[in-house]
Amino acid sequence: MQQRAQPAGSPVVQRSKLMLEIASELVGSPGWDDRQVTIHFREQGAPTWRLCFFASDAPNAVDAVVSGEADFAICNPVGILAMALHGAAPFKQPVPLRAITVFPQFDLWGIAVARSTGITSIGEIRDQRYPLRVSLRGQRDHSVHLVTDQVLTAYGFSLSDIAEWGGELRYTPGLPSAPGRLSAVASGDLNAVIDEAFPNYAPRALELGMRFLPIDEPQLRQLEAIGLRRQTATPDEFAGLDETIATVDFSGWPVFCLESVPDDVVTAFCAALEARKERIPWYGTGPMDLKLMCSDTREAPVAIPLHPAAERFWRQQGYL
Repeated sequence: MQQRAQPAGSPVVQRSKLMLEIASELVGSPGWDDRQVTIHFREQGAPTWRLCFFASDAPNAVDAVVSGEADFAICNPVGILAMALHGAAPFKQPVPLRAITVFPQFDLWGIAVARSTGITSIGEIRDQRYPLRVSLRGQRDHSVHLVTDQVLTAYGFSLSDIAEWGGELRYTPGLPSAPGRLSAVASGDLNAVIDEAFPNYAPRALELGMRFLPIDEPQLRQLEAIGLRRQTATPDEFAGLDETIATVDFSGWPVFCLESVPDDVVTAFCAALEARKERIPWYGTGPMDLKLMCSDTREAPVAIPLHPAAERFWRQQGYL
């Protein structure tokens, strides 16, 4: 990575730091809704931007990296990257993605139905052509919709089939705890919720008497074959569950790039993260634990290979 170094106190450096510090403050400010960012880098006076960082939560982050629109990106969950690596739909061919690190967050995909439906399995929805009235995430490009499509496809039906059977698909902004979602189940207006953010809404769904439907073993194997990982929700972790529920993992916020990104660029990225780790809080529990973020834990699964330069750097730091 050949660049002319700018003095630390130079005007161009100070201007860039000014804007980055302001952006950092805004994305963490209550009431500021624009929390996703794109950061471009270029040498002073250069006609084009050389590098781009993209903080997303959706599969379009993969598209941005493949097209060259972004060099480093964030997506959730890690399983989306594994699907891309496998070339599973909607990715038309295998994408040579590599992980840099994974920000930790344990999560699960879940489908919960009101017990009044009598439904006890996902297969019964298909077999009975049951007209569920389903609450879904309003953000149409969110990864949860891609995972939902894959789960239902494994059972041989789709959300559009539910609508054709006389059901309802209601897309509402926010997590399941947001107004108009679980509250609509409580009022009897809807009778099912499909979403991630399982720890966020499972307690309330269980309080309402909803039943979480497990993914069966044949379907789990199909989903594993395209890159998604199996995971479980247990009664020990979620009071009110009658039994352990098998589902697919929705954990981790991986930072990733293409395998072709030069080693020196990746090393610089990792070194910058290492240098600033004390300044990056994680859910108010303290600074980022980089060892947790690159060693394939439940909260931060590394479902695709690390970039060789990232693996080398983390190993040198003693994290691997």
